[in-house]
Amino acid sequence: MYHVAKTLLNSDADCADAIQEAIVKAFGSIHTLRRDSYAKTWLVRIVINECYAIIRRQKRLVPLENVPEEEAGERNDYSDLYEAISHLTDEIRLTVTLYYMEDYSIKEIASLMNTTESAVKNRLMRARAKIKTELTG
Repeated sequence: MYHVAKTLLNSDADCADAIQEAIVKAFGSIHTLRRDSYAKTWLVRIVINECYAIIRRQKRLVPLENVPEEEAGERNDYSDLYEAISHLTDEIRLTVTLYYMEDYSIKEIASLMNTTESAVKNRLMRARAKIKTELTG
């Protein structure tokens, strides 16, 4: 769940909030789960929705202070690959995370993201090309 949240949110605190809210909502509506075999997919979908809710709330906030030193320090800790992945669009970054870090199949990702399998394959292909370009160039 952390990998999924981290692909959409920059802050570890926001990731923790999203995961916590997702767990609370999942336990509150566990009776709506039709089959136990879908539990992981169902929970990841709740995490994704919580991340988008946090992003929507953040767009409405006006920051009182900008602290560029902290942001720059955080970015220097990441590898070149993680930095390249962070430059991808949200939907492509989420697809890459689900496929490579969470070991979801293309079919499962398509189901989670409400899209087709060919769209997932195209996103992965574009992600590989962009990452390759960024790492070599």
